[in-house]
Amino acid sequence: MKVWYFSLIILIFFVSGCGSNGNGLEKAGILLPHPIDDQGWNSKGYQGMLNIQSTFDIQVIIKEDIHTEDSIFTSVKEMDEEGVTLIFGHSSLYADYFMELKDQYPHIHFVSFNGEVEGENVTSVHFEGYAMGYFAGLLSSEMTKTNQLGIIAAFSFQPEVQGFKDGAVFNREEVSVTVEFVESWVDSTKAIKYFHRMKEEGVDVFYPAGDGFHVEVVEEVKRSGLFAIGYVGDHYDLGEQTILTSTVQHVEKLYEKVVNDFIEGKLESGNHYYDFADEVISLGEYGINVPDEKRDWIEKAIKEYIETGKFPHELK
Repeated sequence: MKVWYFSLIILIFFVSGCGSNGNGLEKAGILLPHPIDDQGWNSKGYQGMLNIQSTFDIQVIIKEDIHTEDSIFTSVKEMDEEGVTLIFGHSSLYADYFMELKDQYPHIHFVSFNGEVEGENVTSVHFEGYAMGYFAGLLSSEMTKTNQLGIIAAFSFQPEVQGFKDGAVFNREEVSVTVEFVESWVDSTKAIKYFHRMKEEGVDVFYPAGDGFHVEVVEEVKRSGLFAIGYVGDHYDLGEQTILTSTVQHVEKLYEKVVNDFIEGKLESGNHYYDFADEVISLGEYGINVPDEKRDWIEKAIKEYIETGKFPHELK
């Protein structure tokens, strides 16, 4: 397999620290499934590694657009040759590949996101997507004027989709939620086609749950004078009149926790789950069209969830 450096296929960044931090971790690496400039999931992974570099004084190696078996296996081999001992795979797609590679590289700890793993030196960290979707749906059901909400998601396995539906319908039974799956994180053309179809059907609040097409969908929502929920990052800056709030995954905080646990010898193998209470998931800044009383109502519901572990419908 050919490895193209500084190209659109595979781009490698070396961000040098000041040397060893004296605790056994000198180099960490990350594989990103798509380019780092997506204003979403991959950008947050990139920023998370920069934070690690500055916080822990280590060298980080970042490879973007790595999503095929050959590119993953080649990248891991190259990182091993560079002396990397902690590798993040910034997607669920890496979980199965890391399961294949872990025995070949027992001196490397592999960390992926939202996949299922087992065995030594391999960990999967999971964001509780259902919870963030639930509270987004709760707020959306309060803000709709047509009682028509729309989710444009990447894949059916995303738990935030069911969470959004459950939160919306619990709050207002008369609300209808239309769901379409793009079957891709990055196919903005298909996502926008779904947007226009939903718009014609009367949908006035949209949740574009795909980190590679969400920005394009929000721009269409903005041009139509409708509302949207941001995804992965805080997207208030995409339009304060358009964005009601965002479902934010604080990847950088979770990365720092994983690295700190690794350094202290406390990073456990297996599957681990993180939620609002862990401060790695939150809602973002509220748009100017969200009344103060609705903001307070949502924040109270989230606080009760953190304290009790129960959603509003479970507290009835």
